[in-house]
Amino acid sequence: MSEENKKQDYAADNIQVLEGLEAVRKRPAMYIGDIGTKGLHHLVYEVVDNSIDEALAGHCDAIQVFLNENNSITVNDNGRGIPTGMHAKEKRSALEVVMTVLHAGGKFDKDTYKVSGGLHGVGVSCVNALSKDLKVTVRRDGKVFEQEYKIGKPQYDVKEIGSSDLTGTEVTFMPDDSIFEELVYNYDTLAARMRELAFLNKGIKINLTDLRETDDDGKHITELFYSERGLREFAEYIDRNRESLLSDVVYFEGEKDGIPVEVALTYNTSYSENIQAYVNNINTYEGGTHLSGFRRGLTNTLKKYATDSGMLAKEKVEIEGDDFREGLTAVVSVKVQEPQFEGQTKTKLGNREVSAPVSQSVSEMLTNYLEEHPNEARVIVQKVVLAAKARQAARKAREMVQRKSVLTGGGLPGKLADCSSKDPAESEIYLVEGDSAGGTAKQGRDRFFQAIMPLRGKILNVEKAMQHKIFENEEIKNIYTALGVRVGTEEDSKALNLEKLRYHKVIIMCDADVDGSHIETLILTFFFRYMKELIEMGYIYIATPPLYQVKKGAKSGYAWDDDQRDKLIDEMKGSGADSSVGIQRYKGLGEMNAEQLWETTMNPEHRTLRRVTIENSAECDQVFSMLMGDEVPPRRDFIERNAKYAKIDI
Repeated sequence: MSEENKKQDYAADNIQVLEGLEAVRKRPAMYIGDIGTKGLHHLVYEVVDNSIDEALAGHCDAIQVFLNENNSITVNDNGRGIPTGMHAKEKRSALEVVMTVLHAGGKFDKDTYKVSGGLHGVGVSCVNALSKDLKVTVRRDGKVFEQEYKIGKPQYDVKEIGSSDLTGTEVTFMPDDSIFEELVYNYDTLAARMRELAFLNKGIKINLTDLRETDDDGKHITELFYSERGLREFAEYIDRNRESLLSDVVYFEGEKDGIPVEVALTYNTSYSENIQAYVNNINTYEGGTHLSGFRRGLTNTLKKYATDSGMLAKEKVEIEGDDFREGLTAVVSVKVQEPQFEGQTKTKLGNREVSAPVSQSVSEMLTNYLEEHPNEARVIVQKVVLAAKARQAARKAREMVQRKSVLTGGGLPGKLADCSSKDPAESEIYLVEGDSAGGTAKQGRDRFFQAIMPLRGKILNVEKAMQHKIFENEEIKNIYTALGVRVGTEEDSKALNLEKLRYHKVIIMCDADVDGSHIETLILTFFFRYMKELIEMGYIYIATPPLYQVKKGAKSGYAWDDDQRDKLIDEMKGSGADSSVGIQRYKGLGEMNAEQLWETTMNPEHRTLRRVTIENSAECDQVFSMLMGDEVPPRRDFIERNAKYAKIDI
């Protein structure tokens, strides 16, 4: 067919009109983010959000979530129950309309829900469309109603099946295996979100029960998430592995221009900032206008207090915005009637009208706190002054890094074996543990698109180091210069000029032993604290070298765990009279030659890369501070809890 005919062939008949929930099944990622693990868990959040909306409206205080034996999900609440009467316009039950029509539901009626957790009102109907089976049971008006669906299609009209004095809604659904790549729910992932919701909505009881397995006593794992003090407890939970500078969490709530603002904050001895910002219970990882308003209100108020109190008079240092956020942990929660979300993952608030009210609320409430708590105010200002002095030292260290880059011509570290491609989208860099393994990787790589950067020993633990020490560290300087991004700016010490990023795959490759795991964690801590954008953009990966080579004669195979090893052994034993099979346990990358390293770990056709993602920023923050911080007891508890998952080589 000619090009002209092809163009003419694109006519009205080619325009597809997707009726009802077909659009969701055709493009599920548009509605739930993706069809992997994240999207699978998002289904649960959508249903739970409906129950939370009932709670926000004052009609629900108990939610139960069950992971059923067959890996389906049940969510039960004691709210008013979805209306079941006849919908005037649709000429069918309102329950069926809610379950089968996009953008249908009470959250579009401002009198029903003042604010809503759902992003677009597609919630439960979207879940219905992506479920193989779904059953909804409603208790209201003294009766019990029920309807079942298959891939979003009702199997019968809403029917009355009994009577009840209780009210509420119960939804049970089985995700569609023809849609999702992964069907097994992770208990810890769901628990983290339920805990978060309990903190954000004080007074609501959320029960999570896993019916798929039992503990040693034959009981199912079940947890109750409940918070009386809300954001205060949330800030304490996030900061529990750090040494606090204040005797208690600073907490205030208020309302400005119809926007409720709730804030909990504290300061600790660390050098990192951790602000968790929420809009209508949605974690806005990419920030937005509410976060800008919070930062402006905090900075202006603290700076004015420090100046007016005379505490800066004897300190010969200029205070800047960044200084007020070092060691700061804060949770900011705002409620917005019609939020506009934008950004790469639709988790950035864009409503311009939100910034000023949040800034004013924070300023007024923080001013009152500082006046009423002079001792705590003095501690905060002292922390700010210390941060300012450290920032000046860090600026000098940054300038040294950048001056070195200019002097060395192009700024690339001598240890870097760069790739010939100049297109970041097709280029990747391996950060390799040790010069020996780095040398092997340089021999085995594809020089066109693979760069190799050996790292000597363990890089600096950035969790416990002041900023200027980080910029003075040789290995960290090499990472910055190899990637092509600058070492922050005076306004924002962690800002990255991403347009200069030279690789869109940054792959951490360490030995498969205890030391390798430690180095991997040190590197990940650095990326989380200082190059978080690269993780959020999906650019950070972990290589997975094999643990074993199994060999018999000329035959050989690789195994990444004990089960794969045993399977290979059985296969090779059955392949001939001689049953002797050789097993090599790779304790380090250096034990593989260049060809083996390429074949198992670096060849895009055969390798397995694990992409590093941030599912829950608050959980990530506390895990890094627990693993890499100064507090020993929480780290010991973590190791003891997770020891059963570890394999120790002796």
